Amino acid sequence: MAQKNLALVTGANGHLGNNLVRLLIKKGIPVRAAARNIKNTSPFAELNCEVVEADITDKTSMVNALRGVETFYAVGAAFKLWAKDPKKEIYDVNLDGTRIQMEAAAEAGVKRIVYVSSIAALDYSKLPAKESNGYNPDRRDMYYNSKNDGEKLAFELAKKYNIELVAVLPAAMIGGEAFAPLSVSYNIINLILKKEIPVETNITLNWIDVKDVAEGCYLAATKGRDGERYILANEKCMSIRQTTQMAQDLFPELKIKLPSPVPKPILFAMAWLMEIASKISGKAPLLTTKDISMFSGLQQNFDISKARTALGFNPKSSAQAVKEAMEYLRKNTTRFGS
Repeated sequence: MAQKNLALVTGANGHLGNNLVRLLIKKGIPVRAAARNIKNTSPFAELNCEVVEADITDKTSMVNALRGVETFYAVGAAFKLWAKDPKKEIYDVNLDGTRIQMEAAAEAGVKRIVYVSSIAALDYSKLPAKESNGYNPDRRDMYYNSKNDGEKLAFELAKKYNIELVAVLPAAMIGGEAFAPLSVSYNIINLILKKEIPVETNITLNWIDVKDVAEGCYLAATKGRDGERYILANEKCMSIRQTTQMAQDLFPELKIKLPSPVPKPILFAMAWLMEIASKISGKAPLLTTKDISMFSGLQQNFDISKARTALGFNPKSSAQAVKEAMEYLRKNTTRFGS
């Protein structure tokens, strides 16, 4: 017998996906959690939900996962800012994944989709950035390009297949339940606690509690208007330096030093050397030349009045999110090696 209100969450073993599954269960919504690899069961331990194996780039598995589903939370994506072959490993995965998820949803008769995009898909030329500014014209990063083009494609295909689609655009998610390996954003907090960010990059991040983003996804499913996009972020960004200062204040015993300022040419040289080492090791570098050229000095401030008014989105402050995230990582040091 088909379950009423059944929701599917892809990327359910990832940071947002897993916290969203937990939230929906709490709200009494029947959940089917989909992950590409369900061998690691720790994210689903003690969770009352169905767990299925599905790959966003494999249509058959997606159609099977979507059968009987009313609301589809399309969370699964390749979330990384570096890869040996970024076009193939990031861009193509996210674009094919979007197309396949939309086609599978149409085939399975899904009525409504919450598509998880990113603040990467916003135009930062006028601050605070807002949804109506349109898409990001900066085409230097394959992950950013995949989120811009993926969101546009999702809206196009939703129209074609007559499916209601709402896009949500989260900022840098931290806090909540997490499992190794940590997401890109959460790992920055971990690196600060491990004293592994030695130099000042002048990079800012817009920290948001992942539980608030999960709530925002649910609000988008229940109150969001078809064809609309909603930013799930805080109004003001915080520099890595300010974030480090918070770690100093919270944990004086760790003796964390503030990152030292270095001239930009030296910063670029350091990043260049890190990239060369990464090409050999296959492990993502701590910093890339692209990170510096794209993000150093970029203010990630947002106008979130649309999500506040239309959805009732009301996130805790960045400072509170950072404090709770740091406390969580300190409590779970063995799990994340901080």
